[in-house]
Formats: sequence, structure tokens, C-alpha cells
Amino acid sequence: MQLARLSAVAIAVALAIGCRSDLAGPSAKSPSSPLRRSAADGIPTQADADAISANIVKVHLPYGTMADPGFVTSEPTSPDYYTVSTYNRTGDAATWTGHWLAAEAFRYALTGSAEALSNVQRATNGIQSLVDVTSPAAKDLLARSWLPQDSPYLPKIQTDEGHNGLHASTYAGQSVYWIGSTSRDEYSGVFFGLAVAYDMVPDQPLRDQTSALVTRMLGNLLAHSWNVVMPNGSISTTFTGRTEQQLTLLQIGRHVNPAKYTTTYQNFRSNNSGSTGTAISIDCFDTYKSYYKFNLDYINLFNLIRLEEPTSTYRSRYVSAYSTLRRCTGTHQNAHFNMIDRSINGANATRDADTQRFLGQWLQRSRRAPYTDVSSKYAVCGTNRACSPVPVPDRPNTDFLWQRSPLLLYGGGDTTVETAGIDYVLPYWMARYYQVLAS
Repeated sequence: MQLARLSAVAIAVALAIGCRSDLAGPSAKSPSSPLRRSAADGIPTQADADAISANIVKVHLPYGTMADPGFVTSEPTSPDYYTVSTYNRTGDAATWTGHWLAAEAFRYALTGSAEALSNVQRATNGIQSLVDVTSPAAKDLLARSWLPQDSPYLPKIQTDEGHNGLHASTYAGQSVYWIGSTSRDEYSGVFFGLAVAYDMVPDQPLRDQTSALVTRMLGNLLAHSWNVVMPNGSISTTFTGRTEQQLTLLQIGRHVNPAKYTTTYQNFRSNNSGSTGTAISIDCFDTYKSYYKFNLDYINLFNLIRLEEPTSTYRSRYVSAYSTLRRCTGTHQNAHFNMIDRSINGANATRDADTQRFLGQWLQRSRRAPYTDVSSKYAVCGTNRACSPVPVPDRPNTDFLWQRSPLLLYGGGDTTVETAGIDYVLPYWMARYYQVLAS
């Protein structure tokens, strides 16, 4: 598809906006505009996607990376209904910033809008801050998140994320804490977003920034034998045993920095590609517990397959691993997974119609987190487990709907916390890009 381009003047303006520092964070009185809503039948529209992205910029990026605001009250008639008092879910800021980056990159590729370009730059800068903030204690390590030491939101974040370790550092001239114990989720989401942005946004400075970030993070992982090592020497997680994830990171590395990583990728592929599907097969033994693992599988295989040469003799191994994944999750009524399947397997009338329907149903959900229990509405086959996928409108509120089991019957409970809506904008813009949706 021919990528849309902006004029040089528009690009310069958009990049200037995207590079602004938001170190001060939002005020404690940052009004969040109510989202536009489509018709009662839940037709997915660009107006909804644009409103979600604007709202993300307004209140979901307190220090340049993703977090969910907690407002003073859940009473819609109160003047404090949109007054921010806390920030939540900051431990996964890296991965959701990466997912949002991918969404905005698809948006830019399709529309060429200055706002999308600004958001791509904003998200990329946010990811860079997560790599820069860990130096010098752990150079080129990816942090989960960071915040100023004098942030008014520190108490709640410390309560939520203290177990991951808050590491004192200096960043951009101020005293900060960065959140450690970084997981494979964070790396997978960040690499996913950077790889998509590299291809969807034909801006050389942005590509150079993306290449440098991938090179730094991948270099750190390789230097530590695929372990994620904290400043005290402890290992928070490892990619060892996840061949498909190692291949994906190296695949992206050789794509954005071929001179440095082509040989490394080719050698690793030659020696290890035979076990690409091993861990995925194990994941599929239990399709209920730790459901987020399937999101990692999908976003990694998306780039592993997409970036492999069509004539490669190894590609069939990657596709075979993906086929295993799809067989165990294809009936889960998941718009995000469906869009990745569209990118790999092409058009399918039934699946694509389902994707449109699921996106429309997403719009009928609450953006906040009221307690939900539909146990009396659907057949129950275990503790918090339905016998078949719960329809999208009735699923409990969460950070990213598509990484939670579709069998969950109850959850939520905090109507002051607002989710970002990346679980709408990412599959929506992919659906537009891959021509599942016309508008």
C-alpha cells in the first residue's frame, strides 16, 4: 500500500509538537473529555478512534508513557468526575506505549494526518525515555515506567509497583524513580510498536531513532545472554526457552540495523528455528490461565512472519507455529487477534465480519471499571469461567480487553479508573489499513 506523506512543513511542525517535554505531567485538575459514541448498534467509526487518541494524549501520558488515570469521583454529575487524583497500571507503561505506537503508525500510514505523526513521535520519545532513564545503573535496559520523585502521584504508584523496585536516578535534569523488574511483555510490546512505526512512517529521523532504540535494547539483552538484568545483578526474566521471541527481536534488529544483526539473526535462525513452535504449543495446553501470553505470541509472530523473506525456507516453520496458535485461540471472539490473522492469512469474510462486530461491541462497554458479574447470565464451567466466550459488551473491564480470557465472568470494581482504549484504536486502525473497515 502506498504510504501517505505529509508536506515537509507539516512534518516539521508535527515533529516539533511530538518532541515537547511533558516532564511536569498533567495537573491534578486535568479535564478528560467524554468520548464520542457511535449509534446504539455499536458501529466502529474513526470519530471514536480519534477521540480515544486525543483523550490518551490529554490524560493517559502523565510522563510520556501510558498509564490509566484515577479520577476523584465516579459520580458523573460531579465537577470532579474528570479531575485526576491518581495514576494506575504504570507497571505496564512500556508495553501499552508500544501498542499505542503501532496503532498511531497504522493511522498515519492510512491518513497521513499531522496528529497521527505527532503521536507516533510522542510514543517513540516515551519509549526512548524508558531506555535512557535506566542509565548509568543499567545502561540500555528498558524500564517499565518512570516518574519524578516529587510527583503527586507517587504514593499510589509506589503502593502498586513497589514490589517491582523503584530505582532512584536522574533524568532530564530532575530526580526520578524508574520501575524495574522488567518483563518480556514490556520488551515484546515496545519492539512490536517500533517495528510497525519503522515501516509505516517514512520519516528518516524517526527511523534513525527507532533503529538506535532497537539496537540499544537488543544489545543489552545479547550482552546478558537473553536475560533482563537489574542494577543489583538480579534477573527479572529471561527470553531463554522462548525461541520465537528471540527470533522476533533479532528479526526486527536485522530489519532496522541490517549491518549489525543480519548475520546474528541468520545464525540463530539456522540453529534454532526448528523449535519456533515449541513454547506456543505449551501455551496452548491451557487457554484460560495467563491469557496475556497469547497476546505476546500474536504480536511476536506478526513481525517474525511479516519480515521474513517470502522465499525463505524457514518461513514455513514460523507459519506452522502461528497455525498452532490460531487453532487454539481462533474462536475466542478477539478483534485484535483477528486483525493479526488478517495480516498473515488474508481476507476471510466470516472472520472479518466478526471483527467489525467485536469492534462495534467494544464501543458499548464502559471506559471505567464497574464491578461486573454475569455468572447468572451465562453457563458456568468453573471459578470465574464461562463455558464459552462471553460476548464482548459483558466482559469485565480491564487494561487491554484482548489479552484477557474471554471466559471471565466477573471483575472490575473501581469506577474512578479509566482505561486508555488502545484495545479499540489498535485493531481499528489495523482494520482500516488491511481493508476490513472502509471508514
